[in-house]
Amino acid sequence: MTGEDYLHRADDSLRDTYEPPMSLSEYVDLLLERPRLASHASKYLLEAIEAAGTRTVIEEGERKERYRFFDDPHNDGEHAILGNTEVLNSFVDDLRSIAARRGKDEKIIWLEGPTATGKSELKRCLLNGLREYSKTEDGRRYTVEWNVAGATDTSAGMTYGDVPVEDEDDWYGSPVQVHPLTVFPEDVRRELVAELNERLDDHIPVHVEGRLDPFSREAYDYLEEQYRRRNAEDLFSKVSAPEHLRVKNYVADLGQGIGVLHSEDDGSPKERLVGSWMHGMLQQLNSRGRKNPQAFSYDGVLSQGNGILTIVEDAAQHADLLQKLLNVPDEGSVKLDKGIGMDIDTQMIIISNPDLEARLNQHAERAGSDPLKALKRRLDKHEFTYLTNLSLETELVRRELTNDTPVWEAGGYDEVAAKIREPVTISVRDAHRRVRERELAPHAIEAAALYAVVSRLDDEDLPPGLDLVDKAVIFDRGYLEEGDERREKDDFDFEDDAEDGEAGIPVTYTRDIVADLLNETQDRHHPELAVENVIMPRDVLNAMAERLADAPVFSPSERTEFENRLVPVKNYVFGRQEQDVLEAIMRDKRVDEATVEEYIEHVYAWVEGETIENERGEAEQPDPLKMKVFEVEHLGRFDEDDYDGSVPDEGVEEFRREKVVTALNRHAWRMRDDEFRVSDVNVKEIPVIEQVLGSHDWDDVRRTFEDFEPSQWDDPPSGTETETVKEFTLRNLQELYDYSPASAELTSRHVMSQVSYRWD
Repeated sequence: MTGEDYLHRADDSLRDTYEPPMSLSEYVDLLLERPRLASHASKYLLEAIEAAGTRTVIEEGERKERYRFFDDPHNDGEHAILGNTEVLNSFVDDLRSIAARRGKDEKIIWLEGPTATGKSELKRCLLNGLREYSKTEDGRRYTVEWNVAGATDTSAGMTYGDVPVEDEDDWYGSPVQVHPLTVFPEDVRRELVAELNERLDDHIPVHVEGRLDPFSREAYDYLEEQYRRRNAEDLFSKVSAPEHLRVKNYVADLGQGIGVLHSEDDGSPKERLVGSWMHGMLQQLNSRGRKNPQAFSYDGVLSQGNGILTIVEDAAQHADLLQKLLNVPDEGSVKLDKGIGMDIDTQMIIISNPDLEARLNQHAERAGSDPLKALKRRLDKHEFTYLTNLSLETELVRRELTNDTPVWEAGGYDEVAAKIREPVTISVRDAHRRVRERELAPHAIEAAALYAVVSRLDDEDLPPGLDLVDKAVIFDRGYLEEGDERREKDDFDFEDDAEDGEAGIPVTYTRDIVADLLNETQDRHHPELAVENVIMPRDVLNAMAERLADAPVFSPSERTEFENRLVPVKNYVFGRQEQDVLEAIMRDKRVDEATVEEYIEHVYAWVEGETIENERGEAEQPDPLKMKVFEVEHLGRFDEDDYDGSVPDEGVEEFRREKVVTALNRHAWRMRDDEFRVSDVNVKEIPVIEQVLGSHDWDDVRRTFEDFEPSQWDDPPSGTETETVKEFTLRNLQELYDYSPASAELTSRHVMSQVSYRWD
């Protein structure tokens, strides 16, 4: 596109975002057609979250519905909150209760958790999501603007800041995004809101309470006084006439409906909360013997967040403010000074690390005389924890290293598993300003993520026979496969109050270790391949463990504990690499899915006493020979002694019923009807079949390649079977799993060095 094209696109974007200002009566007519546009702050925030829809995820081994709003969809996922879905859902549930005034409207939502758990991402996600929602037709947000010129014969006008209004075309908006319906007298407003709620198709009614903000009240009072002096009839209509008052939509943004108090913000409590008086303006403005609210700078967090959302970030740094916020949620009012008050409608959220709780509990032993008891009663805490899902942690580490932000969504775990294992190539500039490509080999980021997850898991509730890697796998997939058996998470007795995710290795540590490795040349060489530029999974794991001692964030006991958890992670990652090499060697020996589906169809019909339909559309009995051949040659579970001709013995019959058909029914949710076909389900979800489709062992390799010698792998003699096997194995690793020539060489060498020990 050209520069002119981008200008036109910007024009279109703004044209879709902003509406022409309208009169108060036009605004009321709009609300009568679309009452939801009048929503109060907490209801509006809830609507913005719900408007983005939901998706299904698996976290801690359980299926959960997740609000897409927290995936930062409008910003290509840049500030998506990975994991903590249960915490976010609980936050939305609280928000729903607050919006509906169901006993929690006096609560301040408190989000707590250690560093690098997604709390800051939540702030950015809320900001992005509300901004984009307010640009949509359903999410329009409105306030008022004033012009008092023309109310008298003089040139008197309003002032905001230090620039006077010079003609009737100069308008000043409410500095705190006041709700347009607050212009109406209270009795009329109650009647209007009641009619809106009658027309509203929602179980949560609209609430519009409070008075005009002081700045708007100054304009209203001035206009009312001028027209009253003229004995004007229809006084309200005169004050709210289009030449004095109009309604405009605004885009929610920082300082405009969203207030954020950052950790570094300073000033007196009142300045941080509502703003401050401008002394120079006070001398110029006189308002009936009191301070004129036009001389106030409405830059406090509550002023900026009025209408939608107020966030106190790193709340421990602003603990002195929290008690002053006590009455804001239920009374909805604050003061600019002793004489001028301001009504506030905002959803309050405070965000903190665990150190805030320690400050709040400093007087806990005083029980009834605890001066912070009232504050603690008002705070509704939701605790963020470290991720305990391997796939989410892998996604997070990749984000930290590559800025690849789109949220992973997949149709099944196979797609997720493929993403977890993927390699990453990153361009790095060295001290000589030369750019070179560094490869994080397949499973390298997975290894780092798994080690971090395992460090965060509670080992007190491990069932017998399982280790922390098994627990991590269950939490990520929702099940654990042991041979032919697939055991779901519900089959394990994990404690609900386990301390999973409350401590462990943060993603920032992992990121920094990997970033350091990217700038270090590996001490390895090859005559043809740039293996020194490849970072292997074991490189990452060794560095993470060895550098624990240099990281001040870990205590000595944590370092010892994390070091002790390294071995099972290394074993698991090696198993993943070993399986890659096996599948690359045996690629041409795989059983195709069509053959598997045919076998299952015949077995299902055989067990159920049904017929199958052949290619000619004729009904026929299941073929006993086809089933036998598959079970003997492909499954490798049985031999000729298990059959009388093609008739299976009791063991084969039990296998067909229990391992194949029962599993098929379980994963098909008994979908069988007149139109049922095996293709209705994913055959890979049947454990025993999954093994046939994608799993081999070294006995299979030995039987297939009789002259193969793993000990010769590094430099196989010319013309040997080992040379041939290595050649197509390296090629298959690249084609199947995106290995580079260098990482394929290194991974296969590592695997074969271990295999050669047990080969003979």
